[in-house]
Parts: sequence; structure tokens; C-alpha cells
Amino acid sequence: MDLTLNLKSLQFENGLSEEEEEQCVFLRSRSSALAVCGCAHAVFLCRLVSLARDKLNHLPNKSDLQPVKVGIIGGGHMGKQLAQLLLTIPAFKPSNIHMSTKRPDTLSEFSDRDVRCYFDNRRLATWADVIFLCVLPTHLRHVCSELHSQLPARCLVYSFTSAVPLHRLALLLGHAFVLRPQYGFMTCDSGHLWVRHNRVAAALKDEGVLSASCPLSVTGGLSLDQRWVCAVLYTLLNMCTAEGLIATQTVQLLSDLFQTTIPTVTLTCQSFVNSSWASRLNNSEERFPWINLIDVQTKQSPLTSCLSGCKALQDCISVMYRKTFKFKFK
Repeated sequence: MDLTLNLKSLQFENGLSEEEEEQCVFLRSRSSALAVCGCAHAVFLCRLVSLARDKLNHLPNKSDLQPVKVGIIGGGHMGKQLAQLLLTIPAFKPSNIHMSTKRPDTLSEFSDRDVRCYFDNRRLATWADVIFLCVLPTHLRHVCSELHSQLPARCLVYSFTSAVPLHRLALLLGHAFVLRPQYGFMTCDSGHLWVRHNRVAAALKDEGVLSASCPLSVTGGLSLDQRWVCAVLYTLLNMCTAEGLIATQTVQLLSDLFQTTIPTVTLTCQSFVNSSWASRLNNSEERFPWINLIDVQTKQSPLTSCLSGCKALQDCISVMYRKTFKFKFK
């Protein structure tokens, strides 16, 4: 029982001027927006990787791929919120989620549900398919030094820490298969929607929050660099390439994944690579070249133009995003 409930003299805002209180709400809104969108977009990526693996497993003459193994480094607010949201998604079993933090004893709510919690970043690096860095900027350099030379080439590293430039992050990790969302802020009157709920999983049950967090149309005072969406698709493309799919098979799998069956949303090789590469791949048994995610997130790519110029493709991706969270939470 909270004995301070409704006792205004003991509330955090007590003693603040009206202007200071408004500023406090404004900052809380920004913090909540980053937590909700950050976790939702990360889980959307994981869900797409999982669905792509399922499709790969249904292809003839392909060895069965195991479920996606997700590693989380950091057991603070962001790490816990991400783990909680992952556990609400039916495709992710607790046994396929590991968390590494200095205080694994503080993660009993997850270890009690069979999530493996320990303090060994190198061990997590050699185990996971996708690693989420949920650490403070001051800890990032040390964590990267532990991961350096431990990361398999196919392991995707996803960082929430934006204080370090992307090229610098890749250098610290000695690894270029890195994805990091770049969020921005803008003035608006609807930022209050982010503070309606205390937990990310609860917030995404709210239709208004779910719509505002959609990667291709983020609203509520937050923005997302659209190259992040392109980088997600290139991540899936690299995954298919790593499994030995030729370019035309990869394009077909991604088209099936996003259900882009209508003529105006047909993906082609030229959607992902320049015309000279595309003409070489269209009628051959070659695979796509491995795509550098750092370049995709910092420069214009063929997919950037394809996505920005095709509203129907944007709609297909948005539908997939909403489907990720449109079910009865566990």
C-alpha cells in the first residue's frame, strides 16, 4: 500500500512552480517516448528476423535454423523494459533470451521466468544472434572492449546509446554489422500521450501510442531517421545472403514476408542495389553482396529512394509493425 498516495505535499512535483512543473512533464514525455519507441522498434526488428527465419526453414534443401537468440547487455530501465516487451511476444521463449549485467541478482523477475541472467558479456556475445546494448554512454567503451573480437560476423549489434557516432561505435566493436536508431525531437501538443502508461508493454496496448510509434510515421514530438527502416530490410537481406540464398530468392522471400503481392509494391534486385549490380543478379545464381549497415544508415541507398517513393510499400511495413503488437499479451 502506498501511504503517500494523494498526499500532494509528498509528491515529487510539490514545490515546483507551474513553469517548472510543465518542464518536468515535458522531459518525462521525451524520456517515455524514447523508451516506448526504442523498445517497440527493437522488438519489431526481432519479430521480422524471426519471421524471416521461419520462411528460410520452409525452403527446400535448407538446414533448420534455431529460434532467434536475443542477448541484452544492461539490466537498467531500458534493458528491463525491452526484456519485458520481448516476453509478451509469443515467438520469443524465455530460454532464447539472455541478459548480462553487473547485478544479475536484481533480475529475479526474469530469471524466475527462465531467462538466463548472468554477468559475462563475452559469453553472451558468442551465444546471441542479436545483441542489444542497453548501457550508459559512460559504460559503452568498456562494454565494446569486451565484445571486440568476440562477435561472430552474422551477429547483429543494436545500440540504444546515441552519444557515440555510428562509425566510432563500429570501430570500438571491431564490427560493422551494427544498427542504431537515430531519434530526434520536435515541438508538438500531443507529447502527453507517452506518459499515460508506466510500462512499455502496457503503452503499446493503447491504440494512440501504437500509431504514434509506427517507425514510418512517428508522431507525438518524436522523429526517427527513415534510414533505420532501410537498415532493417538490409539486415534481413544480409541474413538471407548468409544462408546461401541467391539474390532472386532473397527478393522473393522479402516480398512474401511483407506480403507485397500487389503490382505497385513489387520488390526487385534494383530496390536494394544499383542498376549495374541488379542487372548482374537478375538472371544469375549469384547472391547479393554483403551490405554494410554503417553506410546504409549514414548515406543514401537504392532502398532509401525505393521506400520514400512507394506509399504502398510503406503501408505494407506499417501493417507488419502493427501486427507485431496486435494480439493478447501474455
